[in-house]
Amino acid sequence: MENKTLALLTEFVLTGLPYQLEWQIPLFLVFFTIYLITIVGNLGLIAVIWNDPHLHIPMYLFLGSLAFVDTWLSSTVTPKMLVNLLAKSRLISLSECMVQFFSFAISATIECFLLAAMAYDRYVAICKPLLYPVIMTNRLCIHLLVLSFVGGFLHSLIHEGLLFRLTFCNSNIIHHFYCDIIPLLKISCTDTSIHYLMLFILSGSIQLFTVVTVIVSYTFVLFTVLKKKSVKGSRKAFSTCGSHLLSVSLYYGSLVFMYMHPSSPQADDQDMMDSLFYTVIIPVLNPIIYSLRNKRVIDSLRKALRGNV
Repeated sequence: MENKTLALLTEFVLTGLPYQLEWQIPLFLVFFTIYLITIVGNLGLIAVIWNDPHLHIPMYLFLGSLAFVDTWLSSTVTPKMLVNLLAKSRLISLSECMVQFFSFAISATIECFLLAAMAYDRYVAICKPLLYPVIMTNRLCIHLLVLSFVGGFLHSLIHEGLLFRLTFCNSNIIHHFYCDIIPLLKISCTDTSIHYLMLFILSGSIQLFTVVTVIVSYTFVLFTVLKKKSVKGSRKAFSTCGSHLLSVSLYYGSLVFMYMHPSSPQADDQDMMDSLFYTVIIPVLNPIIYSLRNKRVIDSLRKALRGNV
């Protein structure tokens, strides 16, 4: 009996998505296809940028980094979800759960910083085009990328350290399809007030900083575009920023919906749908959005395909 209790404390059961049992095979096929497209699309975008020297500029270095992080984020969540869709047992060990959360938290935080850096890049390119080569150098771009990755690691490390202080004795049922911090806090028998406080302060500060950076950058971009007398110039500016604005709206929109409603069983299901959107759906949409709306990427892809034929 004692060993059984110990097992409950070190293993969890992921409940999975709503209606998972009724739509087991169709859901598996849909998400498996999405995951394949995500991997091929993002790695293909990275390969195109890597192989074309003309794309070795800050805008495309940010885009390639975003594709890498999207691949990382999706690969952290989707494979385990696919296994659980077909497996009879949806157990996950405590160590595996902690590793999955740590990997997810790093990639999700880095994506927030990257979206803010990309917004600043577009602000400089459109509002200060003559100074763009001077301000947005490859060196500054590398610094912003390093800060994004280091910031994501440190933010996640703090939450990971706090999670290791938790004990689980009431329940081992995680109402989610991957290990996220809120579902883990809900089933802990330790006082989690400090965890919620740190989550509010750290995650809230990062989201506020990055969202404000994006909004301010694109407010200036909008005013600059509206002042342009050239219709062609305005269209080019909107085309350049449109893909990024769409990506930002999708990513932050799902985060806002996730954290701006009260807790309830229905809200837990809604949280899973929101999580599904930014961990599985957005990583497959980003390479499509950026590729279809970016002429230079399309031209580079065509050259690469012609060269391989």
